[in-house]
Amino acid sequence: MKQILYICFGVLISFAACEEVLIEKNPSNDPVTNFDILWRIMNERYSFFEYKNIDWDSVYDEYRPLVSQSTNDVELFDIMKDMLRILEDGHVNLRSDFDIVRFPDLYLDYPQNFDRDMLERVYWEKDYRITGFLVNREIQGVGYIYYGSFVASVTDDDLDFVLSRFEDLPALIIDIRNNEGGDPQYAFRMIERLISRRTHVYNHQFKSGPGPDEFSELEEIYANTKNNVVKWNKPVYLLTNRNVYSAANLFTAMMKAVPQVTQIGDFTGGGGGVPAGAELPNGWAFNYSSTILSLPDGFIVENGLAPDIFVEQTPQDVANGVDPILDRAIELAKAN
Repeated sequence: MKQILYICFGVLISFAACEEVLIEKNPSNDPVTNFDILWRIMNERYSFFEYKNIDWDSVYDEYRPLVSQSTNDVELFDIMKDMLRILEDGHVNLRSDFDIVRFPDLYLDYPQNFDRDMLERVYWEKDYRITGFLVNREIQGVGYIYYGSFVASVTDDDLDFVLSRFEDLPALIIDIRNNEGGDPQYAFRMIERLISRRTHVYNHQFKSGPGPDEFSELEEIYANTKNNVVKWNKPVYLLTNRNVYSAANLFTAMMKAVPQVTQIGDFTGGGGGVPAGAELPNGWAFNYSSTILSLPDGFIVENGLAPDIFVEQTPQDVANGVDPILDRAIELAKAN
């Protein structure tokens, strides 16, 4: 006998779905069964094995021998964690009652390219507003917005206020460095102010079945312009670093479709698969990427997006109170 586990999730506000994962009815709660179920659901539902050139069968051969019926919970958790880390995916996580493991820490291998404390003391100073969750002020004759998390809501009133405040300025800087994502609806809410017509902003496919090639048809996703709101059609400079993930990575991908936008700084950190999730017999929960997201030209954004202009910030820059990434954006903005 088998039972059906329904896993429900939303896909970048374009559709919602429930998928069926067949597991044995009343599976035993032992280390081997828990490991096998985790490996199998990942095998059938994870979307990036081919893209990342990962042989998941060989991963099983490596990690399965480490698990026995005498493996304790902490040992099992650490084995599963090490196995999942191979995917290098910020949307993959594992959660128990004694630990939570997620993997957006790949940015630690790269320069930080952001120091909020220095930015606040030197560039924002005390003359800034916080409109909703948007830090905003005029810096050297250029409009500046810092948006630190797509978890924090952005309303139409917030955007109307900030864009109206900057309407006489030549350009706008949107700083999303260290933004680890959140709700993609705010990405759409922001970009609809920057476009004059319905715009193809990305594509996605959903891992629709257990076979390695079972994906839904590629779907084109569009952003629509919005009427009766304050719009912005002047140059925009988007500041990014390696700690830009998930919905913030999506926002960066969408901004690639807007002609007046220039991305400055470092690569984004990535995260181009919408997370789905399931629960193991022992009660541990886990998430995995269930879709593939690509630019209109087909480029897959899972591993991040390159800036149009690469600029780094060194520790010496921070010590000197200098943000070369922001300075470069201000320089280009003032040249307009």
